[in-house]
Amino acid sequence: MQYKIKNGAVYYDGEMVLENIDIEINEGEKIAIVGRNGCGKTTLLKAIMGEVELEEGTGEEDFRVTRVGAFDVSYLRQMPFENESTPMEEEVRKVFSHLIEMEAQMQTLVAKMEEGSDERAIASFTALNEKYIALGGMTYKKEYKTMIRRFGFTEADEQKPLSDFSGGQRTKIAFIKMLLTKPDILLLDEPTNHLDIETVEWLEGYLKNYKSTLVIVSHDRMFLDRIVNKVYEIEWGETKCYKGNYADFEKQKKDNYEKQLRDYERQQAEIARLNRLIERFRYKATKAKMVQSKIKLLEHMKIIYAPDRADTKTYRAKLQPKMPSSRIVLDTNALEIGYEEPLATVDLHLERGQRLGIIGGNGIGKSTFLKTLMGKVPPLSGRYQFGYNTDIAYFDQQLAQLSGDKTIFDIFSEAYPKLNDTEVRSALGAFQFTGEEVFRTASTLSGGEKVRLTLCKILHSKPNVLILDEPTNHMDIVGKQTLEDILLDYEGTLIFVSHDRYFVGKIADRLLVFEKGSARYVDDTYAIYEEKRQAALAAAEAEEAERPKESTKTPKKVRHESTQKMLDKRRKRVERLEGFMEECERQIAELSARLEDPEVYSDYQKLGEIQSEIDGVKEKQETYEEEWTTLMLEIEELEAEA
Repeated sequence: MQYKIKNGAVYYDGEMVLENIDIEINEGEKIAIVGRNGCGKTTLLKAIMGEVELEEGTGEEDFRVTRVGAFDVSYLRQMPFENESTPMEEEVRKVFSHLIEMEAQMQTLVAKMEEGSDERAIASFTALNEKYIALGGMTYKKEYKTMIRRFGFTEADEQKPLSDFSGGQRTKIAFIKMLLTKPDILLLDEPTNHLDIETVEWLEGYLKNYKSTLVIVSHDRMFLDRIVNKVYEIEWGETKCYKGNYADFEKQKKDNYEKQLRDYERQQAEIARLNRLIERFRYKATKAKMVQSKIKLLEHMKIIYAPDRADTKTYRAKLQPKMPSSRIVLDTNALEIGYEEPLATVDLHLERGQRLGIIGGNGIGKSTFLKTLMGKVPPLSGRYQFGYNTDIAYFDQQLAQLSGDKTIFDIFSEAYPKLNDTEVRSALGAFQFTGEEVFRTASTLSGGEKVRLTLCKILHSKPNVLILDEPTNHMDIVGKQTLEDILLDYEGTLIFVSHDRYFVGKIADRLLVFEKGSARYVDDTYAIYEEKRQAALAAAEAEEAERPKESTKTPKKVRHESTQKMLDKRRKRVERLEGFMEECERQIAELSARLEDPEVYSDYQKLGEIQSEIDGVKEKQETYEEEWTTLMLEIEELEAEA
């Protein structure tokens, strides 16, 4: 299987979005597509799906799209479901409709076999059962149940109608269905958005072992590092391929740039040297031959061009507190947070300059804790206290949901009325709002632009305590790297919630880990915490493997009755099989006797026909014997249990 685009381009309203697409997708590859926000990553996925028309690009080669082999492509998007009243589990099970239909057919065949000896039913059941097992019939229920749980749905959620779920939850349901479908090429656009760390880690493991081809658009660097083996970067409208994961891509890109720059500078120096020689000896007859050789050397020289600068345009800020806070910044004592019901109890002591990363699942208290600290949600019990001289700035996604007709300039000016127009423009310019852009209205801004404007407002206040709730949402990788640099240089105290493990690992020097019903303070970086957690999980698994298997907790009487029913069913089937095998023996003996008939053994055609019948009966007999052997082993195990 192979899919290839050579020298493709995409236009929107006459404007070129992608000008030179060269991409090759081979069976089993795990490919990342990376680049700045707005560079055309999602457009490329749609082009692969055939939803966007491709035209000839600006490259030297002829434009072509090549498909080798038959394959299907799936692309995750939020789409309406056929019937909103369908329970969630039933909607997910639609993926396995072919297996469910086979189960119904096998039940019908079993009923026929139990009525009496029906050889056609037995043969049909055997063939259908083999196909059912090969297609994953024995494991599909466990697979979809596991996936439903991993994506944060409960057993009660399974029976809820689709109409009861939020937009984000419905996207997760569509994602589950698509993963279970296992298409030949799976296209994923920001699959880790709105997933907590635990779910992202599980998805990583699932996709790492995924047998088909993956094409992933993502800004999650750790996710890409652990899954992909090829990276396509879109920059300045062109695609460029790199082998390896995201870290390999970054290194190769840097190395390629530095090498090309060195080669370019070396060649420019050589060209300048040759030109000096030519000018110096051009009019000397004794040097004419040498001059001509240098001119020819220049004419035949393959020119090395200066490397394109990487698209690293980003916002910039130097963030330092206007004044230092007291040594103790935050102290909580048995602080119970939540709404009607408590979510967690937090005991925490934070000092000046420390950087606290808050991690954990969705909906278990992380954002509620920040809102409690900011006085937006009252504590259920306990206390919290900020230290003396703390100047707090707070960012959350709701604050970044700007809308309406106010301009960027007005929104910032209202926050800082003492600044003149030049100072306002200077502050906004540092966050990439320049020229006439400052007069765009809030309603026209993208998610990333709204985050940038909100960060510009809060960072300009120069606080000594920063409280951030998912600050990297809607940011591309360059934007995340810029924020990381700003926060690493920041001398104030930082408290932040994030699901981006790379970001947490780079910034936090301690953690507050929310688990269901509790919040645990960890005086370690994320890397050390993760190492200890994985070691503990491995130790627990090893201990579980070594522990003698405990008997089932089912009451002995019920267990005995259940075992007895299974034994009776298998013994009954064994009796039938023995009858079938005896019948086969009788048929083989009868047919073999016919071979001895003088009228037959002299007729080669009849001999062939009878031998074919014998072979058919023997094949049937072998099938019965295999099933008989399997059942006898099962009966031995059940008798041991009983």
